[in-house]
Amino acid sequence: MSFISGETLAEHASRDSCWIIVHSKVYDVTDFLDEHPGGSKIILKYAGKDATEAYEPIHPPNAITDNLPIEKHIGAIDPSTIVKAIKEVTEEDKRRQALMDARPPLDEILNLHDFEAVAKAVLPPKAWAYYSSASDDEITIRENRAAFQRVWFRPRILRDVTSVDWSTTILGCKSSLPIYISATALGKLGHPDGELNLTRAAAKHGVIQMIPTLASCSFDEIVDAATPGQPLFLQLYVNRDREITKKYVQHAEKRGVKALFITVDAPQLGRREKDMRMKFVDDGAGAKVQENQKDVKKDQGVARAISSFIDPSLSWKDIPWFRSITNMHIILKGVATPEDAILAYEAGCQGIVLSNHGGRQLDTSRSGLENLVDIVAALKTKGPWPNPNFAVFVDGGVRRASDVLKAIALGASAVGVGRGFLYAFSSYGQEGVERAIEILRDEFEMNMRLLGARSISEIVPEMVDASALRSHAGLTPTDNLYNTTYQPLSLAAFKNKL
Repeated sequence: MSFISGETLAEHASRDSCWIIVHSKVYDVTDFLDEHPGGSKIILKYAGKDATEAYEPIHPPNAITDNLPIEKHIGAIDPSTIVKAIKEVTEEDKRRQALMDARPPLDEILNLHDFEAVAKAVLPPKAWAYYSSASDDEITIRENRAAFQRVWFRPRILRDVTSVDWSTTILGCKSSLPIYISATALGKLGHPDGELNLTRAAAKHGVIQMIPTLASCSFDEIVDAATPGQPLFLQLYVNRDREITKKYVQHAEKRGVKALFITVDAPQLGRREKDMRMKFVDDGAGAKVQENQKDVKKDQGVARAISSFIDPSLSWKDIPWFRSITNMHIILKGVATPEDAILAYEAGCQGIVLSNHGGRQLDTSRSGLENLVDIVAALKTKGPWPNPNFAVFVDGGVRRASDVLKAIALGASAVGVGRGFLYAFSSYGQEGVERAIEILRDEFEMNMRLLGARSISEIVPEMVDASALRSHAGLTPTDNLYNTTYQPLSLAAFKNKL
């Protein structure tokens, strides 16, 4: 690859010839301007310049190389010829830095709600909007949390709980907790090290991380940061180009990933209005979100801007193909009904995740916890329960170890936690994730003792009362901490011209 001088780069700083630098490499993006899901203006702002700082937080690292033909890869920039731009420090930057300096000490963070409150204060508004947003009226995201408050414990007494053990095995992998770190996209929006915060903390504490397809860090960068033998799972958005998906999956298996979690509830991403109102994309955005769709609006937010490759044609007929290309455990992430749980079982999958995508897809869909009751009942008709060959996971709304114990009592194999860890590293980096794990560990110890369960196997259905789980109105206790951090939706704002 030839070296490009800064002088040559500067000659290509217009719509007619637009070159940019990303990660010290020069790319010709002229023909891509009008196809960019985020619009042309944001690229033109960096025409003839280094766009890495703007590119990195909101794009998977391989986005530019995957979307540009090889002939558009011009060469490496000659670093000695580049004049570093001086970044303007805005009043908003100063305000956020002051808040970072004033964060509570980590030892004063007592629960996962605390991390969320800190993240809400210190994250840039667009990052907070992307992380916290959910679809439509955001009823399901709130219901995910509320459902846990409608399940009540029935503790047993006078059991020797001197020693309690909350470790477990998840898909054949040992875990120090009955949870795994669920996939969340674009970690560098919250912290420069992105998902590596999770990888390093998970290694230290024996927790399993699920790598997201849309991570800010590359897949190999994350795997390289793991310790030898550290168990990793992979979340997959299926590409319309199956050859790309095949190479990705098989590469993951070669790198030692233990399980493939195929997202099945996102043939099109939901309308996440907090994200949309922030206009991560500019007024020039107009690319198609999915194949054969036209007239996509220009204000769809970062979620739509990064997801144009996802295949809406994914169907049950593709499961045998996945089984033919990998020996990894195959888990379907996003199952919501007994009917589909049975189909997944019959299709030879090794498990399912009862998930509504953190409330980010179909609004007013039921919580994974509520679906768990019906789905476990249906799976019991297919053979012995628990079934060692078919796992049932739940995610969405988890903020306490007590939430996890309720799900396990109702039949879950383990529980995924996404936003809780995301907010932890957005607030405090790797140390935040480690503190979050320690908090959950302490909560498991206390709750298991008080519940009268000495191991995960002793957490049984008789230890909970889920009779109110289906009562969606009027019977849910108020969750004051969650309500304090939840940011209600806003309506369209008038222009400030009055």
